[in-house]
This record gives sequence, C-alpha cells and structure tokens, in this order.
Amino acid sequence: MRIDFTKMHGLGNDFIVFDAPAAAHLPSAEQWRRLSHRHAGIGFDQALVLEPPRRADSSVFYRIFNADGSEVEQCGNGARCIAALLHRRGRVPEGGLVVMDSLGGQVRARISPPEQVSVDMGVPSFDPRALPFLAEREASSHLLEVEGSALEIGAVSMGNPHAVLIVDGVEAAPVSRLGAAIERHPRFPRRVNVGFMEPIDRTHIRLRVFERGVGETQACGTGACAAVAVGRERGLLDADVHVTVRGGQLRVNWAGRGEPVWLTGPAEISFEGHVEL
Repeated sequence: MRIDFTKMHGLGNDFIVFDAPAAAHLPSAEQWRRLSHRHAGIGFDQALVLEPPRRADSSVFYRIFNADGSEVEQCGNGARCIAALLHRRGRVPEGGLVVMDSLGGQVRARISPPEQVSVDMGVPSFDPRALPFLAEREASSHLLEVEGSALEIGAVSMGNPHAVLIVDGVEAAPVSRLGAAIERHPRFPRRVNVGFMEPIDRTHIRLRVFERGVGETQACGTGACAAVAVGRERGLLDADVHVTVRGGQLRVNWAGRGEPVWLTGPAEISFEGHVEL
C-alpha cells in the first residue's frame, strides 16, 4: 500500500496528513509506530487521515492516530493544519469558514493570512463523564493521588480529555515523570493529556503538555484551550490569552461558560512525500 502524505506542523507539533486509501486498510498500530519513529520512520506526533464527509454540513471527516498507534478524538493543531491544507487545495476561501468533522465533534475553521488559522474547538465540558474522569461531581479543581502525594488538577474535555496542573515554573516542572504517571492514572479510564500551566498575568501563560500516546510535544492546541478554560474557571485569566509553548505562541479566546473556545496560530507545510507499506 502506498501512502502519499503531506508533512505539516503547528509550532512544532507535527503531523502527516493524507487522504484515506479508497480500497485499502489503514496502517496497523505497529505500522503507525514504525512510521512515527523520529530516526527510522517519517517522524510525527499524530497522523491525520482525511475521509469523505459523513454529514452534509461538513467538508471532511478526519481521524487522528497517535505516535503509539492509538486512535484519539480531537487535536487542535491538527485541525488547524487540515484547514490550511484544504485552503491550499482551494476548498476554503480566504477569510471564509470551513466545517470539519471528527470523532470529537465538528470544528469550524477560518484562514487569516499569513499562515494563521483559527479553529472553533467547541464548548469546554467540566463534567467528569465527558472525559471520562472518575469523580463524584463537577468542580473547578480535584485532588488526585499521584506517587504518594495529592495533586490539585483541573479536569476538562475539549473533545478529548485533559488534566491541568498550575505550576510555579514550567521549565522546572517534572513533565515527563508526572505526565506519564497522570496519563495512565486509574481515575482516567481512557488516559488523559496532562498540561503544566504557569500563569504570567491575566493575558499570558506558559504551557507544557504531555500528550496521551505521544509524550511531551512542542505544542498542543487542545491543551492550550484546556489550560485557559481551567484558568478562567479559577478566576486567573481574561477572555483573550496568549499561550507560550515550546514551539512558539498560540492565542486562545474564551468568553466563558456555554461559549466555544477559539484557537489561533500558524500552520505550515514542511514537505510532501510517499511511503510504501
């Protein structure tokens, strides 16, 4: 099976994007793992597979496969890259909206030159059942027992599950150690993405994210949205927030409860290629 792909990234959060083969199976979990390898494969955080739309009001249905071969519901930077690719293919007018669909729900996207893509990531849900997260009730913070200590986290769904910790400094935060422990914590039956947020002021945060099935990435779009949502719920942030990640800067706008979160940042094409499986 031959796959013709486009390698893309949003602030270093990188992907391969390709149209689903018409008459062939998708790669197996083991094949995804081989393809994602940084030295022996193509190298990527997620693979984004484009399928024909399943709803009349959308332009495409996309599926997301992590570097470890697991399929997940949503990816903010991935959605922005898909919108940029559709725009390059002439399927999105500049400044116009495109509606895309996924396991995590529909996403609206708008292209703003140069290379800025904004996506409506939907309404955050703090209902533990939405993640899922084993908790008695919805709350702005929860205590989670990790390695013998009680950590305070925010739990929110952005179409995919997120746990957010507020830290004094992201550079010193034990992202790899705590991220791996929280990702597979038994209170998260489907695992979880783990964000480490350092508030700078009411309009600026620094963020590192340990992504489920991938590890730490250079940027995480839904992680940025989740962090801002948690910060807003705790009264720490305003509606318009700049999020500094290792790969650069994203912008998140959230008016508050019941409103969608908008994520804005660059989406770039690195190269195009093909691989035989």
